[in-house]
Amino acid sequence: MIYFLPVLGVLLSFAFVLIAKPKKKEHFKLLLAFSGAFLLSLTIFELLPEVYENGNAKTMGICIMFGILLQIFLEFFSKGAEHGHVHFTNKNTHFPWLLFTSLSLHSILEGLPIISNNNIVYGILIHKIAIAIILSIFLLRAKIKPLYCGLFIVLFSLMTPFGTFLADNFTLISKYQNQLNAVVIGVLLHISTIILFESSEGHKFNLRKLIVIIMGIVIAYFI
Repeated sequence: MIYFLPVLGVLLSFAFVLIAKPKKKEHFKLLLAFSGAFLLSLTIFELLPEVYENGNAKTMGICIMFGILLQIFLEFFSKGAEHGHVHFTNKNTHFPWLLFTSLSLHSILEGLPIISNNNIVYGILIHKIAIAIILSIFLLRAKIKPLYCGLFIVLFSLMTPFGTFLADNFTLISKYQNQLNAVVIGVLLHISTIILFESSEGHKFNLRKLIVIIMGIVIAYFI
C-alpha cells in the first residue's frame, strides 16, 4: 500500500479533473489548507521526534535547515507548484521539463521516509491529491498536448514510490536514513507552512479554513 497509494491518489485526481473539468484552483483552497495542516502535523508528530531520538540534535538541525534551503532552490524551477502555485500561459505547448524535474526531485525525497515511518504516507497522499488536482487543471489549460499531460502525470505519480523503493533497496540510503529523513522534514516543513500561510487570504479570519486546519491536526494526531 505504501507504494500504491501515492500513485492512485495522483492518477485519480487527474481523472477527476478530466471528467469534472473544474476551471479554478480557488475551489480547492480548503483541500489545500487541510493537506498543509495534515502534512505539517504528521511531520511534527511522527518524523521529527524520530530523527532527534536517533541522531545528534545539532546534526539533525543542520539537515532540516538544508532541506528547507533545498526546497527553496527547487521552487526557482517549479515556481511553487509544490504548494499550489502553477503558472502557465496558453503559449505553453511543450513538455515542461523544468517543472517536471523539480517536482520529481521533491517527490523522490518525499518517498524516502515512508519506508521507516509508514504513517507519513497518508500525509503525502493528501498532499499529492491537492497538488495533482491543481497541477492537472493548469496543465490542461496551458494547451499542452494531451499525450504530454498524461505522460507528465503518470511519471509524476511514480516518483514518490520510486523514492520509497530507493530507501528500501539501497544500502547507502539506509545507512544515512535518519539524516535523509531530517532533510525531508525540512522540505515538508517549508511546503506545509507555506500552504497554511498562503491559505489565510491576506490574514483575514476564515472559519471554514480554521475548521479544516484543526481537522487536519486532530486526524494526524490519532493516526
